[in-house]
Amino acid sequence: MQGLKRRIVYVTVFEGLGILATGVGLSSMAGSDAGRAGAAAVLTSVIATLWNFVYNMYFERWEARQTKRGRSVARRIAHAVGFEGGLLVMLVPMLALILRVSLVEAFVMDAGLSLFFLAYAYVFNLAFDYVFGLPASAMPAPVSAPVPAPVSARETTQS
Repeated sequence: MQGLKRRIVYVTVFEGLGILATGVGLSSMAGSDAGRAGAAAVLTSVIATLWNFVYNMYFERWEARQTKRGRSVARRIAHAVGFEGGLLVMLVPMLALILRVSLVEAFVMDAGLSLFFLAYAYVFNLAFDYVFGLPASAMPAPVSAPVPAPVSARETTQS
């Protein structure tokens, strides 16, 4: 599966399973009812998805203006820290409000969610690629048959 269909299936399954896991996790961490935890899980997913879109758009605009091209380890770390930092600023107050917990408790929950999603994304991607195959961008280049060397006129006359 490739292209837009692959992306739609990926996001739908990733977020659907993520919402279920987040709802269960938040319910148990906050001692909250399933309705509140489910609402927080859905909002977390929506916020993370929108933030991902906006953050990457602006990051790539900034990146395009840099004189040094490519993505070094430092740039990748800056990207990850910026994304997670922005998400933290948005999610902690929302979690505290919906789940009726302190900001410190919401921060701990958000840290737990971040660690969970780090492992979840890794395992999910392995499983997704196993089930649906690699995306075209990650497939090895096709190996072509070697082109025979041209036969010179001298070789054909001496035979």
